[in-house]
Order: sequence, then C-alpha cells, then structure tokens
Amino acid sequence: MPKLNPYLNFDGKAEEAFKFYQSVFGGEFVGGVMKMGNAPGTENLSEDDKNRVMHIALPIGKDLLMASDIVPSMGQALHQGNGNYISIFPDSRDEADRIFNALSVGGEVEMPMEDQFWGDYFGSFKDQFGVYWMVNYSEDAGYEG
Repeated sequence: MPKLNPYLNFDGKAEEAFKFYQSVFGGEFVGGVMKMGNAPGTENLSEDDKNRVMHIALPIGKDLLMASDIVPSMGQALHQGNGNYISIFPDSRDEADRIFNALSVGGEVEMPMEDQFWGDYFGSFKDQFGVYWMVNYSEDAGYEG
C-alpha cells in the first residue's frame, strides 16, 4: 500500500515553520535542511534565494511532513488557501489538546477542541504560517494510520 506524506510550500518560512513543528512533535529532520544554494546550477541566485529551503522532512509518527520554499526569482509564487488540511489523529484527548494548543499559537482557530455530534473530540485552525490543521481524537477511530 502506498504512503501519503503531506508536502508544503512556504515563501521563505519553511525552516522557521519546521523548527516550530519540531518543537511540537519532536524528532530530527530526515537528511537535515537542504538549501537551494547547495544545488548545482544555483550560483546566479540571490543570497536570499540561495538560503531558501530546497527540502526539509520531519517524521511524525509513521509519516513524514515535508516542505520547501518557493523561489520568486524562478517565477514561483505561493498561493495559500484552505483547500488542504493536515489532519492529525492523536492517541489521547490530552495529546489532542497539547497538539492543538501548541500548533494554533499565533494562528486563527476555526473550531476549538470540543466533543462533536459525530462522537469525536475535534478542532481546526490555521497556524501562524498559513497551514490549515484538523485535530481529531476518537476512542473508536477505526484507522490506525
């Protein structure tokens, strides 16, 4: 069975965002932090563009959260939106609260963590980097990830 791993784009904030996510989830970056300036053929990029993240990956449970920065001088532009959410299924209500409270700092809460009519404990928000998250705890999740 294939794995799905979310891949995020940022506009110069990938490393900052991932250090923040690392403070919430722990773990070490897989392969370190690769910068655009380390890639062949990037000698003509500005110092800002060379310092942007080409790839970063943080293990969270059995999955990887990955990202890079866009490179404006290559014609790339970031368009943030609510078309995608990262949905997290913690192992307990306490862990759901910890993750929700930590990741939503400086962001915008859409739905606070509450018991929902479908029986789960759920909340959603946009974090300080513009990434949308759902936190869902269910005693009978039916999905082990």
